[in-house]
Amino acid sequence: MANYKELEGFGVQTLATDPDSPGWVGSIFYNSTSGTFKTVKPGGIAVGTWASGGDMNTARYYGGGAGPQTSNISVGGLNPSGYLNSVETYNGSSWSNVTGINTTRLGAGVFADVNTAALAAGGEIPAATATTAVVESWNGSAWTEVSDLNTARYAGQAQMGNPTAAILAGGNPAFANTESWNGTSWTEVNDLNTARGNAGSAGTTTSAIVAGSVPAPPNSETWDGTSWTTISGTSSPGSFGRKGGGTSSSSAIMSGSNPTTNFTEYWDGTSWTEVAEMATVRNTGTGGGTATAAIYASGGTPGGPVATTEEWNAPDLVINTLTTS
Repeated sequence: MANYKELEGFGVQTLATDPDSPGWVGSIFYNSTSGTFKTVKPGGIAVGTWASGGDMNTARYYGGGAGPQTSNISVGGLNPSGYLNSVETYNGSSWSNVTGINTTRLGAGVFADVNTAALAAGGEIPAATATTAVVESWNGSAWTEVSDLNTARYAGQAQMGNPTAAILAGGNPAFANTESWNGTSWTEVNDLNTARGNAGSAGTTTSAIVAGSVPAPPNSETWDGTSWTTISGTSSPGSFGRKGGGTSSSSAIMSGSNPTTNFTEYWDGTSWTEVAEMATVRNTGTGGGTATAAIYASGGTPGGPVATTEEWNAPDLVINTLTTS
């Protein structure tokens, strides 16, 4: 019988700490610190899991959120006390209250690469529950009103871009029109194929995806910088208030909703696959991140809005301790 060295060309290596490089996948090693033999297996989206993060200071739903898992921002929203202008930022472990937005609203479309620079576009305001076209820019300390949207709306698909280059698509009540932001003004570009609001969305100004919504289309759409293309829908196509995480039209996760679930699905550029569920059933939360490191915070549940935060992580590799019997 061949031994490990004959099969691999080298003996079992001794390491003081577990490796973090995918190049170790398929290997066996000895961890001298723990005194155990371990194996390195492939990671990826399929083995991703949700874990608890720090709760928001104010429970809400219909907040607008964007940014990475460790530098997220949540703007406005609604709870039993009414419409909110409060803004919170997340540092990867806890939320902090910062300067509130000037125009109190829910359902703003938010764009951010980090929580110290953001754009909040549109929303619904308290006055006769009217939609607004107001857009505000955040510099880490204050909000400043900038050029309005061409079409007032709330719950438009955002998280596609950043404060200087963004795409806002659709929105309620049931819009299909898409607008592009160049850092100074908004320009109408090609419409969605299907009108939708409250959908999950993620990506950039040249490669993005939207999924689900109300009304409930049986499809999703991808954006290539010029036009939208209809693709297959998630397994819960009637999703309401989903939250997305992703950096392109070929890698994204969508979570929650339909109308209140804990489902998470992954888009690999070809098809949707259900992966690990969140612990908390909810919709219309706030969040962002990528397909491998996302965040979902607050949202509506059957019992009312919650402040709960969950973090999604899909490791590059999985390390297991070898046991003998």
